[in-house]
Amino acid sequence: MATADVEKVKEFLTCGICHELYTDPCTLRCDHTFCRKCVTSYIQTRPDAVQSKTIPCAFCRQNTKVPSPSLPKEEWAWQIKPSIIIQGLTDTLEHGKKPDRTSSQSCFVCEQLGETTPATFWCSECEVTLCARCVNMHRANPASRNHELFDLSAEVKVKKKKRMVACQEHRDDQVKYLCKDCNRPLCQSCCVVYHRKCDSVVTLESEMSRMKSELHTRGLAIQNDLNEKTKKIDKWKSKIKKIQRDKVSVKKKIQSYSEKIIIVLKDKERALIEEVDGIAEKQIMELKADVKLAEIELQMFKQHREFLDQTLVSESEMDLYEACQAWESGNEEDTAPKTDKSERKQIHSIRFAPEADTNKRTLDDLKLGKLDITYTQGEHNALSSMLLYKTVDFKLETEGKSPLLSEVIVLVVGETLTLVTSDKNNKCLKSAYTRDDHQRFSKLDFDNFPHGISQLSHNRVLVAVPRSLQIVTALVTPDLELEKSITTEKEYFSIAVLNASSFAASSYSSIDILDMAGNIIRSVTGQKDVELFTYPNYMCVNSIGHVLVSDFGKGSVTCLTSEGDVVWRYAPTGDETLEYVSGITSTSTGDILVADRNTHTIMQLAAPGTFVRELIGRDDGINDPTGLHADINGAVFVCDGSVIKQFV
Repeated sequence: MATADVEKVKEFLTCGICHELYTDPCTLRCDHTFCRKCVTSYIQTRPDAVQSKTIPCAFCRQNTKVPSPSLPKEEWAWQIKPSIIIQGLTDTLEHGKKPDRTSSQSCFVCEQLGETTPATFWCSECEVTLCARCVNMHRANPASRNHELFDLSAEVKVKKKKRMVACQEHRDDQVKYLCKDCNRPLCQSCCVVYHRKCDSVVTLESEMSRMKSELHTRGLAIQNDLNEKTKKIDKWKSKIKKIQRDKVSVKKKIQSYSEKIIIVLKDKERALIEEVDGIAEKQIMELKADVKLAEIELQMFKQHREFLDQTLVSESEMDLYEACQAWESGNEEDTAPKTDKSERKQIHSIRFAPEADTNKRTLDDLKLGKLDITYTQGEHNALSSMLLYKTVDFKLETEGKSPLLSEVIVLVVGETLTLVTSDKNNKCLKSAYTRDDHQRFSKLDFDNFPHGISQLSHNRVLVAVPRSLQIVTALVTPDLELEKSITTEKEYFSIAVLNASSFAASSYSSIDILDMAGNIIRSVTGQKDVELFTYPNYMCVNSIGHVLVSDFGKGSVTCLTSEGDVVWRYAPTGDETLEYVSGITSTSTGDILVADRNTHTIMQLAAPGTFVRELIGRDDGINDPTGLHADINGAVFVCDGSVIKQFV
């Protein structure tokens, strides 16, 4: 940098009080910057500032409020935010003045003596190059014997010198100590003058390991906070999308239901109008017929009147006689139309009299329905909102068929999270786990396809192989090893371990309780002559030992005791019918999750067998859900074709 440019920069980096380069600069509220020690000295000259507990600016006189005025006024300036950018510029300017001795090939000490000797070492403390002779002198000097020296002839990077910080009060001394009682960095003079009575004054160097460890721990905590916050944001965004979808769906259902009610009202309106039309038209037709008949009678009366009038003006006695005889004989009455309708009911008026009070009450009491809103208790509810976290693909390069996963169990073997799943297409049991940051798989082949899996112990599982009439025990290390097999009387598709000596297994139309040798202890098929099961292909055991059975043939979920008694049964009808239920699992909180393959959803039921909500749907990433597993941490694992999806 040119000298003129340096001088120009120095003008901006000069304190307006001491007229020197900034030392520990701090910026007041008015954006004017001064050395912190200059601010402290200036406060001492302003009693009004001390009284008002403010820091006045030496330029514009604007006051800056002291954050903690209860502290001694000598410490007020230390409460002002430091000017990091200005301090950095000042450090850069001062550093630029110092020559880079590492680029010099001559010994710095010898140069001062007027000699030219090739340099072989670099002292990072003194920032000078040294020849071999001067190195010996440097090491013999008590003040520099512990300085770290670097061989310039070798390809060794010169360590960057540690940043030395001058004491604010003793400018010639470096800060090398820490008073743990007062939690303040000190120079040697400060230790002697101000902190000689403190019990815990140590060197900063001795605290390096502790401070690094604390910073590292804090860094991990911050990273964990970042991950948690990111997870929460993703959950909230997912929740926003779900609420928006639910809003649209509910609005459509409300409109559809209202339209149905309107159609019913329109039908009633049409029927009432048709009734009015029928009654009125019938009466009108009758009256029109009466009018027609009356008009005919009127015409006849006119003719009779004309006949009588002509007879009266006639001069013939015989005409008068014949007219009288005809009138007396009643010929006119026999031939005249009868117009007497007194016996027939006639409409006097038509009015519409609405049942005002009744209709008003009916409309007031009319309820289209109610909003069924499910709330969760804060972020600690594991099922408050599920987000797709991870997908594990079980397609192996050595396999020709794409996997079709039926059931999944999650184990923690040692400290390794292990997924164990049954692959119907490839007739094998598979495990997946992560080791050395790599996804690894293990495989256990069978003669026929496996289906149900249940955890027997922390590293052992039971596997149902229905076509082979076998229940297999597999060891999970987390690789898979065949331990033993037992032969059964029936084809069992799903199993659920009850205790160390028995398990439940599902066959066609029945749930059997078996001992570990495969002997049937009891069977459950129906209740009061009602068949309970058709295809109970999935089941699990909840936290209180009840067996939960999912049956797609009956479209039901049934809860049984370990003795086979029915506790409750969920089998909705109508629009809520379960179309193709498959996997079922129970959470640590007692909630029940059931997969429906036709609607591509995972629904949540409450323990008594009541519907709560659709927890995970196609919009969340579900396509063809089969097996389910909920772990103790609230994560839900879903078999979906060839992959297992983890939701958290």
